[in-house]
Amino acid sequence: MPEQPEPLESYEEGQAIAPTGAGGASDLATAEGETLEKNPSAASEGPLGTGVDKKPRSLWSDAWRDLRRNPIFIISSLVILFLVVISIWPQLIASGDPLDCDLSKAQEGSQPGHPFGFNGQGCDVYTRTVYGARTSVTVGVLATLGVAVLGSILGGLAGFFGGAWDGVLSRITDVFFAIPVVLGGLVLLSVVTSSTVWPVIGFMVLLGWPQLSRIARGSVITAKQNDYVQAARALGASNSRMMLRHITPNAIAPVIVVATIALGTYIALEATLSYLGVGLKPPTVSWGIDISSASQYIRNAPHMLLWPAGALAITVLAFIMLGDAVRDALDPKLR
Repeated sequence: MPEQPEPLESYEEGQAIAPTGAGGASDLATAEGETLEKNPSAASEGPLGTGVDKKPRSLWSDAWRDLRRNPIFIISSLVILFLVVISIWPQLIASGDPLDCDLSKAQEGSQPGHPFGFNGQGCDVYTRTVYGARTSVTVGVLATLGVAVLGSILGGLAGFFGGAWDGVLSRITDVFFAIPVVLGGLVLLSVVTSSTVWPVIGFMVLLGWPQLSRIARGSVITAKQNDYVQAARALGASNSRMMLRHITPNAIAPVIVVATIALGTYIALEATLSYLGVGLKPPTVSWGIDISSASQYIRNAPHMLLWPAGALAITVLAFIMLGDAVRDALDPKLR
């Protein structure tokens, strides 16, 4: 008869763990089982104590966690939030009328109650700068929404179905890419007499959707090759279900990043077109219009140009910084 091994003394309470005779792996499993009976909370802990009962983190939850820790995102978001608030309620910080002008005060500097001075028509530069945020933010947001919706739909359909539809859309986008934006604005908007923002927004959407279309097309092509899409197709999922439930949530991140950065670009483009005289027209209050009218007085009254140009630069920079932060958070390769 072979000798039976001696019982192993437990490190807790001096209890013995009897060997099973099936080998070290079985004995270890027995020991673990007894440990779990003593400490049931250990069963709910996964590797590294993360806990198997917690929900798995997604790309969006990880991105939001990174954004909350990014000072660039926090600063740019606060600036944009302030711009949105004064765009909706400019009366909160400016009690005057941007169209109330006094020629006797033309080009005068800072005075009590008028910290930014007056422009060439005697209008308060501070009030016009505050009210100009409404026009610029409205144009930028609406143009970005139009470009994102139109470009995402056309590019997504081209990337999903491919074939002739993809070929035709690719050639159309090549034509639009060959049109210089500023030159196209000079040609198309020079015949428009309306002083509203809609012609400018329509022009930006017309020439801006090809860029988002290319981004959406490439993202959809990449997403539809993943295994979960192929599995959904094998299970008989319809094209609409695959697009809405499986492809769009996983292909929309690059579109959001590009659209966020492009929003600041569209605000700068509106100011450029207004400066050239083909964008927004008086009596609309716009930073581009004020910069255009102040450029001829830059030597005698630089304050007329400094404040609207500074507001425009800060706004564009805030949206570009926000887009960079969102890109870093949504791109797994940058983690």
